[in-house]
Amino acid sequence: MRTALTELVGVRHPVVQTGMGWVAGPRLVAATAQAGGLGILASATMTFDELVAAIDETRARTDQPFGVNLRADAADASDRVDLLIERGVRVASFALAPKQEFIARLKSAGSVVIPSIGAAKHARKVADWGADAVIVQGGEGGGHTGGVATTLLLPSVLDAVDIPVIAAGGFFDGRGLAAALAYGAAGVAMGTRFLLTQESTVPEAVKRFYLEYGLDGTVVTTRVDGMPHRVLRTELVDHLERSSRAVGLYHAVRNAGRFQRMTKLRWRDMVREGLATKHGKEQTWSQLVMAANTPMLLRAGLVEGDTHAGVLASGQVVGMLADLPSVSDLIEGIVAEAEAIIGKLPTVLE
Repeated sequence: MRTALTELVGVRHPVVQTGMGWVAGPRLVAATAQAGGLGILASATMTFDELVAAIDETRARTDQPFGVNLRADAADASDRVDLLIERGVRVASFALAPKQEFIARLKSAGSVVIPSIGAAKHARKVADWGADAVIVQGGEGGGHTGGVATTLLLPSVLDAVDIPVIAAGGFFDGRGLAAALAYGAAGVAMGTRFLLTQESTVPEAVKRFYLEYGLDGTVVTTRVDGMPHRVLRTELVDHLERSSRAVGLYHAVRNAGRFQRMTKLRWRDMVREGLATKHGKEQTWSQLVMAANTPMLLRAGLVEGDTHAGVLASGQVVGMLADLPSVSDLIEGIVAEAEAIIGKLPTVLE
């Protein structure tokens, strides 16, 4: 299946595994690459040295193209851009709009730049700056998300830019891929579906925990880090929703300290990242502290397997999933189903 995405990146199938923090490591990314999709390493929850090791391990596991997701507002973002260039990483993905300078540096080195965006105006901006493609996630998606459904957000972005658009939010099978291609997208990106695969390093008990949820099993909350965040509706999340903001801030400060000790980031760098996040946005200082809290809450669930003390990011598609396939079977099944659906379409016009 050849699309603008496969031609741009050099993968066999227009399927992207997103850069999920604590989840998208070398094993999952390499398995995706080997199966013909585009796997993306999540670097936001890695120290610089951990990212170096992750890139090298992924390269040792596969000779196929893969990407790395970067936080554009990270204190060492420029150093990480240099690392991607030095290591010859094919795709640079950004969770926030990258600086124009980053795009220029990466493109001059031969990397493909694919930011994630949540609105048509953001897509136009990064396209004007030279981005090669964009991932657009509708409100159905897990983690930080917007309020507009993919069925409306996707066509609005397709109308706004001429670069390849990858659809995310609500995709999990071949029907979704066929629909996205019919809209005019160049492929689909999935997070929750890849989290629930055999190669995902999320503890097996946690994967089974996810599979117990239905279509109404997620909630968009601002009590995790002050921004809309789609997560599983757990006892902890319900508690956060009911608690006062003062209680939430107290726990956020404690977890921010844990995150600082674990990553060995200097407090002044964390403050600088916070200032960069706050710049131009109506965020309170308490929200910034809560944002530092998020990695630890996610780590507790996705790494340590504590579904009571952790927050579990999830898209609404969790309610449609009932199995834990291998990445290879997942991608091959999605593409085969999409091809079969597309192959039948001409009969509709007869």
